[in-house]
Amino acid sequence: MRKTILNAALPLTLFYAFATARAQNPTPAPTPAQTATQKPAPPAWLDRRVRDEAAKFEGTVSLYAKNLDTGAEYSFGGDERVRTASTIKIAVMIEAYARVAEGRAKWTDELVLTKEKKVSGSGILQEFSDGLHLTLRDAVTLMMVLSDNTATNLVIDVLGADAVNARMQSLGMTETRLMRKIGGGGDSEEGKKEENKRFGLGRTTPHEMVTLLEKLERGEIVSPSVSKEMIDLMKREQGTDGIWRALWKTPKATKSGALDALRSNIGIIYHTRGRIALAVTCDDMPEPNWTADNPAYHLMSRLSEIVIDGLGK
Repeated sequence: MRKTILNAALPLTLFYAFATARAQNPTPAPTPAQTATQKPAPPAWLDRRVRDEAAKFEGTVSLYAKNLDTGAEYSFGGDERVRTASTIKIAVMIEAYARVAEGRAKWTDELVLTKEKKVSGSGILQEFSDGLHLTLRDAVTLMMVLSDNTATNLVIDVLGADAVNARMQSLGMTETRLMRKIGGGGDSEEGKKEENKRFGLGRTTPHEMVTLLEKLERGEIVSPSVSKEMIDLMKREQGTDGIWRALWKTPKATKSGALDALRSNIGIIYHTRGRIALAVTCDDMPEPNWTADNPAYHLMSRLSEIVIDGLGK
């Protein structure tokens, strides 16, 4: 009888021992790295809808998007190398802010406008009188808010294209490179390579541009306060015809670029369904269209809405 009682009590004893051990040594909570890998998968319909829209477009489309609040991501050729056009000015801006933060430049440093330094295209400085004195801050602001090409070249003259690329490399951006000044001259070492000639002003991937935006939004470039300054400057960009076209009431931080056959939009849309970082490049269009109704702008607008539906929380 005693043996039977002992045999019956054994499982109960083992249970209490196991419970006591679990209480004393609970299962550790997942680390931030483990949590970060548990990203929600985008719905299957998202890729189908993006492909349907891209198929209607006369040209090539590359896109990468990420909800910075949930971690959900989507790529449609997002790791393909693309021409940047003026979106490379984000990299120039970052080098300027970093240089000032490091004490190797001042926002009050003077830049002088001359006839030789004026270039055509976007912006307004080409209409101003020769000999105009601007501060470095003025030039960077014009470069980002109006995408002023002349202001951009004035800033690149101060910084140097190779320094911009070195900064990108230090941030882990291996594909984002400034090749030269707008209109030519000031070639970087990357710009001198034959395989990079086809990119013109700059080269990147949509994925890297979204990564760069995420670093800025999270305060990881230079410092939290300086990153915020750069995001605030991007929030003031004028000319919103692309990814934010139908979302004009929604806050955004953006940079756009344009060439005869290309439109490129990069930005963070501060939507109620999350902060959606998005980079879209539409290239190889058969004919120039410099109106607000360029087909690429309408495509980018539709794609941004689709991406918000698919990645929004």
